Amino acid sequence: GKVGSYLLNSVITTLVTLVIQVVIIVLAAYAFGKLKPWGYNALLSLLLMTMFVTSEMTTVPNYITIRDMGLMGTRWSLIIPYVASGLITGTYILTNFVRELPKELDEAARIDGSGEFHTFNHIVLPMIKPALAVQAIFTFVLEWNNYFVPALIISSSRKKTLPILIAQLRSADFLKFDMGKVYMFIAIAIVPVIVVYLLLSRFIVAGVTVGGVKE
Repeated sequence: GKVGSYLLNSVITTLVTLVIQVVIIVLAAYAFGKLKPWGYNALLSLLLMTMFVTSEMTTVPNYITIRDMGLMGTRWSLIIPYVASGLITGTYILTNFVRELPKELDEAARIDGSGEFHTFNHIVLPMIKPALAVQAIFTFVLEWNNYFVPALIISSSRKKTLPILIAQLRSADFLKFDMGKVYMFIAIAIVPVIVVYLLLSRFIVAGVTVGGVKE
């Protein structure tokens, strides 16, 4: 069933989405939680208001935007909606996490002559790894299993993702329906999710341990 091609498309789109989304969320959360520029409360409130906009309301505008950008049928037509779909929720969660970090660490770093980038990279970033791990797992699972966007935008079989292949097999003619093949592809689709969780779970456990132990 050319599962390798579908699997490769899923891996590329999901990993690129994960990297771009995490970078944007981390920088936005640090700005809202620590830097606090002028008007940040109003801007954060405005961003949170977009959480009330459902995916059904944005389906047609997103489709038209992707079409007018000339990205129909490409991997970027999946990556851009994927990235945008989780930015607001992830920024909100991580901003609250950054706000709870001890201010004394930032102040001590600045007294020692540390700049913003050095403070962010060596103090804030290591401390928010548990929250980043949770966000990464949620993003990976959500986009890895996404069926609606690829089904709407991708028409070429060379760019379709694994959920599309599984859905095509399940919707085939009943007499030609191969349940064994479907279960095999489902098992293949589950393996990357388990691997990602195993790789990131240690950060989650570490964060729970640090938060639950006081000296």
